[in-house]
Amino acid sequence: MSGWTREGYGGTGAGAITPDGCAVEVYARLPVGDEPDVVASAVPAGASLLELGCGTGRVTHPLLERGFTVTAVDESPEMLERVRGARTVCSPIETLELDERFDVVFLSSFLVHAGDVRVRDALLRTCRRHVADDGCVLIQREGEDWHDRVPRERRVGDALIRIASAEPTEEDPEVSSVRAEYVFPDGTWTQTFLSRRLSRERFERALADAGLVVDAYLTDDRTWVRALPTG
Repeated sequence: MSGWTREGYGGTGAGAITPDGCAVEVYARLPVGDEPDVVASAVPAGASLLELGCGTGRVTHPLLERGFTVTAVDESPEMLERVRGARTVCSPIETLELDERFDVVFLSSFLVHAGDVRVRDALLRTCRRHVADDGCVLIQREGEDWHDRVPRERRVGDALIRIASAEPTEEDPEVSSVRAEYVFPDGTWTQTFLSRRLSRERFERALADAGLVVDAYLTDDRTWVRALPTG
């Protein structure tokens, strides 16, 4: 297990658990989703890409296969041990300081919904300072009803992923403590994490505060966004 845990986050199950409660074994097993297709359809071929929160390389590896140059960042060394073929950087995203800019900065896994506003704003500032002036930032948002539509579940490969609960916290009713369960034929893992409700208006205001502006919502449900640097 990593040496520290973010407040309000945790996880259970075999193997290493990251500071935000993710189980390395779960992400090593889960198949990739539509992320590579979203990236490929939204950015120039062969672009240099900074992937923030790369995990085990579930998305990294297909992006490399499509000809992108990827710098993969994660705060978990156990996650990064599973990444192959990409330059890797072990660092919390919010404190990342690379002396370079990229054509594309990629912030997926709903990280923009961090429960702590200070963390969310730091994540977006990291995106802004690492994107080229003529580049773009791709961000994955939660569905607009996800805090209310619980429990819910879906099949991904041989796993059943269940969002078992999303309970408002006492400190801030806009922040939910979410419990996710990952059920495989040979084991079960859980993750508890904090997620802040983020309406379209609040999301766009947070982008503006970080020096970014929405260029396009890339999917009908507005869960994928392309933003451009301003100023």
